[in-house]
Amino acid sequence: MRLNGAPPPGPPFAPGGGTFGSTPAEKAAAANTIETELEPNTKKATEHADEATNTAVKGFEGWDTAAGVKKVADTWDQQVKTLMGRLASEKGALRGASGLFMRNDIGLGDQFRPIGSQSKLNGL
Repeated sequence: MRLNGAPPPGPPFAPGGGTFGSTPAEKAAAANTIETELEPNTKKATEHADEATNTAVKGFEGWDTAAGVKKVADTWDQQVKTLMGRLASEKGALRGASGLFMRNDIGLGDQFRPIGSQSKLNGL
């Protein structure tokens, strides 16, 4: 086996070309997109589908097809509920991530502060 070059510098398989995640502003923008576009549009699409499905169930009343369409609609509703929960969870995680990183950085800084204050190199 022969190597024709060296791998690029930095950690292997780092997402985003070696950058760390995204900025707090990007996280906030993504959370806002979930809140202002994805959640309301998903709800609107669900309501439209529910109306059409209810009409179909009424149209097939007395047939086995009505029961089948109703079962599919119930499954759909459960999947939408799961999706809406996931969107809300992701929105909350995006909004909380920046604060979490900042608190983590402050906490680590606080752990190192006593070491620096006790150093014999202080005052040299």
